[in-house]
Amino acid sequence: MPYSATVLRVMIASPSDIVDARDAVEQAIHGWNRANSTSKLIVLLPWRWETSAVPILGGHPQKLINAQGVDDSDIVFALFGGRLGSPTPDAVSGTAEEIDRAQKLGKPVHLYFSTAPLPHDIDTEQLAALRAFKRDMQDKGLLGEFSDLEHLSFEVWKAIEHDLAGRVPNDENTPETTTGVRLVVQPGSEREVSGFDRKGKPRYRTRRWVDISNRGNVDATDVTMQSVGEASGLLLMAPNTPTVINAGQSRRFAMGLAWGGPDDPKILLRWVDQGEHKKHEYHVG
Repeated sequence: MPYSATVLRVMIASPSDIVDARDAVEQAIHGWNRANSTSKLIVLLPWRWETSAVPILGGHPQKLINAQGVDDSDIVFALFGGRLGSPTPDAVSGTAEEIDRAQKLGKPVHLYFSTAPLPHDIDTEQLAALRAFKRDMQDKGLLGEFSDLEHLSFEVWKAIEHDLAGRVPNDENTPETTTGVRLVVQPGSEREVSGFDRKGKPRYRTRRWVDISNRGNVDATDVTMQSVGEASGLLLMAPNTPTVINAGQSRRFAMGLAWGGPDDPKILLRWVDQGEHKKHEYHVG
């Protein structure tokens, strides 16, 4: 079903030595969209110079990346591994210039440094420059670290939730109110630290839920819900008695996936809309 949403551009910046980390950030952004875009009416659009920049003549490449990427972005993720990157006419590296420009424009910048083991053939001059840059950045704010790609994905989700907390879509992007009950079901998930192993490496678990929103102008009464498909592994923490989802209200219910069964996880909703009994199945996998 089509819906209107606010689109926010998320720039992913880094030197060339950690392409896998750039990929992990982009995948985390797409995962957030799948879990949240319908319920929050916000879509995040990743921007990477190697895939999104438009080739054009007329200036230094970094200036063009700044204009196309940094200036039009709403959130910036900057990542570093073992290199600071190549210098530009105005900064110690292209990524450093992007960070500085984004800060001056008042955009949220999330800066992460890898703590993974460095390769044996590391460029020592680049490493020294990176460490000096990190010391300088420590005086300007709170820096993040990531030990592996799973850890980085967790940090990306946490940063996104921080930036979007309390954000309400513009009125012109809010769907028109439907006469009667209009239920929208959207699954969500969030990685969280569940503990640490013997080496101090964090372990993660995924917390899952389903948001049920009534975007109509009539209360949905006698609402019940149940999982569908015995082999889906879906565990739904639903009320034992019928409930009400008022017009304009969103309710959140915890759920879990006990195993990856052959059935597609679905829930069956039943409700009463102005005296008329209705039901519908929704995919939540």
